[in-house]
Order: sequence, then C-alpha cells, then structure tokens
Amino acid sequence: MPNVQLKGIKNYICKGLDLTVRDGELLVLLGRTGAGKTTLLNVIAGLTSYEGSVEFDGIAVDNLPPRKKEVGYLFQDFCLFPHMTVSDNIGFGLKAKGLPEGDVKARINEMLATLKLQHFADRYPNKGLSGGEKQRVALARALAPSPKVLLLDEPFNSLDLRTAKHLRTELRRIQRSLHITTVYVTHNQREASEMADTVAVMHEGRIEQTGAFTEIFFDPNNRAVWELIGSPNIFSCKSFFPLAPGISRVELDGISVLVPYEGAPIEKIAISPWNIYISKGKPPRPEINQLKVMIIDVKPVSPVMEVKVRAGSECLNIELPEDEWSELDLQSGDDAYIILPLRWIEVKSPQRVANPKISVF
Repeated sequence: MPNVQLKGIKNYICKGLDLTVRDGELLVLLGRTGAGKTTLLNVIAGLTSYEGSVEFDGIAVDNLPPRKKEVGYLFQDFCLFPHMTVSDNIGFGLKAKGLPEGDVKARINEMLATLKLQHFADRYPNKGLSGGEKQRVALARALAPSPKVLLLDEPFNSLDLRTAKHLRTELRRIQRSLHITTVYVTHNQREASEMADTVAVMHEGRIEQTGAFTEIFFDPNNRAVWELIGSPNIFSCKSFFPLAPGISRVELDGISVLVPYEGAPIEKIAISPWNIYISKGKPPRPEINQLKVMIIDVKPVSPVMEVKVRAGSECLNIELPEDEWSELDLQSGDDAYIILPLRWIEVKSPQRVANPKISVF
C-alpha cells in the first residue's frame, strides 16, 4: 500500500498544509467541527478543488479522476443504495470496474465473510438492518475493490457506544490484516487513542501537531492543541506497583490510583477534566479510583463550570455543565467525592527506562 503525501494543500479551508501517511499506517485526523478534516479527505479522494499536490508513493495523482485513484471512502451516513441488496451494494464498485461476473461474486462472498454479513446478503439496507449492520455493509463496499487508500469520515458517529466500540475493534483488525493505508477522521479523543498509529491534530485548516496520541496528550505543542485536548490533569508518578495483567497501582503525591498497565515503566499519568466524575456524597459504586476531595475553587466559564479540588497533596481540575453543577449544591470549601474512571486515564512511559521506582510483589 502507498505512502500518501500532501504538499502545500490550499483551498477554501486548507491553508498550505503538509501531511504524510506512511504505508499501511492508520492516521487519525483529530479536530473540532469545521477544522477542515472532511475537506482534507475530499482532497485525497479528488472530490474537491485545491492547490498543491497529492502523491501516492511519490507519484502525483492530482490529475487522475476519482475513480482511478483506487481510494475507498466510508461516509458517516452510510450512503447505501436502498434499492439494492446487501450483496449488490458490496459489488457495486466491482461491477463499475467491469470485472468478470465470477470475480465479482467471489469478492462479494469474501467481503460478506470478512464482515460477518453472510446472513444479510439478500436483504435490503432499509429492511431489517441495524445501524451497525448498515455500517458493516458500507465498510465491505469500500473495501471490496481492494483500494490502495481507505478514507473514513467519522464512520461510527451515529451508532450507540457499544456498537461503535465493537466496530472500531473490527475495523482495526481488518486494517492491520490488509495493511491498508488509512485516514480516519474524528473529533473524539477516545477514538483517536484506540485507533491511531499516528494522530494529526487539525485546526482552522492547518495541521498543528502530529505524533502518537500519548505524545500529543502529554505534550501539546501550542494553544490550539492544548485547548482541543482540554488541558489535562497530568501527574508525575513516584512509584508504581503492577497488580494484575493490565493494571498497576500508581503512587502520586498523597494518593494512589489504579491505571492501565502494558508492562512498561510509568512516568506520568493524565486524565481530562471532563472525564472526572464528582458527587456530593460517597458514590454507591465500587471504590476503584474513588477519592475524597476538598473543593478549593469554582469558576463559571459558560457553558461549563471549572472546579478545582485537592486530593492528598494533588490538585485536579474538573469541568462539567453548569446545570449539572447547580444540582450538586456544592461550593468552595466543601468536601466531595470524585472518581477517576480507569478507561479514561492515559499513561506515559519514559523514553529511557528506569525513571520511576518500581515495586513488584
């Protein structure tokens, strides 16, 4: 699969941006609505005008019509043909390429098996298919012509959380097995963390920073990236204690926290202000990462409240909607409880081993 290089891309949104997607890489374009993410996908696909150059393996493809670029495109709203069966939807691009009927049928059957759609082959999209099943059909259709590059525009945004999580896992498995160069658009940091080999942060038509998700999360290189990431709470690890596969206890300044653990030393941990839960009374749930805190500052920054609390000797910033805060009936000086959900904690390992002290039972 090709390297994709964008050089000096300019149009009504993009402002002279450069970007490289390596062979077989899944690059996530992360940014707010209006940042230019979808426009950049359309540039790669040849669906919008631009200045600059798009190259596949060093060869400019700017003058190729979209159908000859061998790009698969998965849209947010599925765009399935309602008058065609699932099989016919999957085979549409193959037939448009003029492939022999036997080859078309074989490829359709392969995609039905890969996406676990065999039982839906003769159904119509609007008759008995769930949102997740429709999106699997759309993905099968995008993959069927064996594209060199796969583009995905917030493909699971309209699905429920469980279905979206399952499909992201399935997509990542397929992308790795096919080693297909992929650009995935999202505004969701959790998706970026789960999916990306590399993240490119886009803001007002520019690429502001590229790198691994943890690199960007812990070390945003300018204010635009910092504001998108949400000024996370970042803590230095004094020591850590592996407890079980996938979990470690980290000692901070006066508090202990359970965090995800992948076997590497832990230098820092971080969590975004909006991923911390706060309550007036002790929550009636398991006490994993449940801490008693004192509220030391409250500041309205419409439409949210910024709340600063102290746990042990650590200070944490919390953000929540103004209406939720008013229902809590809390103020500066009050005691409260917070929960740091394990799934929202990011972990950073040192570049060179041996910084924090590790204890093993």
